Amino acid sequence: MSHDLLMIIDAICNEKELDKSDVFAALESAMAAAVRHRQGQDVDIRAAMDRETGEYSFFRRWLVVDDDDASYESPEYHVLLSRAQKRDPEIKPGEYIEEKQKDVAFGRIAAHTTKQVIVQKVREAERARVADLYRDRVGSLVMGAVKREEYAGMYVDLGNNAEGFIPREHLILRENFRNGDRIRAYLLKIDENERSAQLVLSRTMPEFLIELFRLEVPEVGQGLIEIMGAVRDPGLRAKISVRSNDPRMDPVGACVGMRGSRVQAVSNELAGERIDIILWDENPAQHVINAMSPATVVSIVMDEEKHRMDVAVEDEKLSQAIGLGGQNVRLASRLVGWELDVMTAHQAEEKSEQENKSLQELFRSKLDVDEEIAAILVQEGFSSIDEIVYLPIADLLKIEGFDQTTVDELRSRASNVLLSMAMSGELDEGREARQELMGLEGIDEETADRLLAHGIDSVEKLAEQAVDDLLLIQGMDQQSAASLIMEARKPWFEAETPEIPGKA
Repeated sequence: MSHDLLMIIDAICNEKELDKSDVFAALESAMAAAVRHRQGQDVDIRAAMDRETGEYSFFRRWLVVDDDDASYESPEYHVLLSRAQKRDPEIKPGEYIEEKQKDVAFGRIAAHTTKQVIVQKVREAERARVADLYRDRVGSLVMGAVKREEYAGMYVDLGNNAEGFIPREHLILRENFRNGDRIRAYLLKIDENERSAQLVLSRTMPEFLIELFRLEVPEVGQGLIEIMGAVRDPGLRAKISVRSNDPRMDPVGACVGMRGSRVQAVSNELAGERIDIILWDENPAQHVINAMSPATVVSIVMDEEKHRMDVAVEDEKLSQAIGLGGQNVRLASRLVGWELDVMTAHQAEEKSEQENKSLQELFRSKLDVDEEIAAILVQEGFSSIDEIVYLPIADLLKIEGFDQTTVDELRSRASNVLLSMAMSGELDEGREARQELMGLEGIDEETADRLLAHGIDSVEKLAEQAVDDLLLIQGMDQQSAASLIMEARKPWFEAETPEIPGKA
């Protein structure tokens, strides 16, 4: 038994690259536990295995403590220093007194324990090996063969005893694979647990699209072309914005390839997903114009405070601009990070006129000015009374028809209006809404302001949002959006939790 055990340990350690000392230590610990359980009492047992012969022995031991040590529990575990020194005058507190156990039958138990420990060590070693092998590849493409598909997702054999898993929500809906089919995926993360190191893959992430272009377009890998962003409706449509770091190179043409060969190769990998490649521009308005392709934009009105744009297109192009189920405008909005409101040129003109009339009426009623002054303020881009107060006097004097007297009178009236609003509590509403939102975990002042700018002025409204709605807010990613929504919905779940009788 001992000789066979040593041979088994040698073979396993060599094949699986295990450390022998770790295996022996684990065996000794498991054998000691088995003896304690067999004896039916809580005693401290130490097992010792000879590394050369495989023979094993068992020792019962007691921890030596000072005579006045408060941690002394019982003679089953501890021995007082004064008694221990009768057997060994040199012994010190914290050391052990041991007594060898005789006639411990351990044949079948040893075999079973050995098997369990070695299996566990092999699992741990393989988990560590897989994790180390793929740790530096997180965020890149991997390729394997479909192993099996279950309700929860698909398992992929990546070779070298490594297995990847694609959760159901990370699979493209229209795709069908059979066992053995070759498949590419994006390595999202390594989920390490006690049983295995699971490689979590994805075929729906925008990063998967970016990595496919990096593979198909050499200029991207070389850094000549930079992918600035990508959004997807997996399996249906995607948009990707690119720019060139070489002024002589056309980034869109390079990504499309000769007769569309490059973009077609990426599309084929994504179950025929339609891909719009657009030119990135640092000007948000121009970027939106490019992102709305293939629809032609007639005009754009930007609201930087609300981070929103009114995009006007020709009447006959409205359905194309919006896309099936709002797909085109939704993807464009996520790509550029602005909320887009698409309308016809006629609707945009009517909306602009209505807003101008409303603003003029606001200035006339609040500031008590005539139509001419109100029209000039609207024409110069003023949209609120506080802008008149906070804009430098020098800038106000540059407005045609405004002299020093006019500017001073306007600022004085605007200041009085703001003071009256503050005293009546009108300005406090925004502050109260901000404070309510900032009461949620994960929302700072800047995030609260962005939510308010998008009309989300209460925790209840935030709870009613979908993740896609929050993705329209600049700086908001999918994980943050989902986290904020779940935080806002906590009262819902608390209200649904039934009371337990007899509990406070």
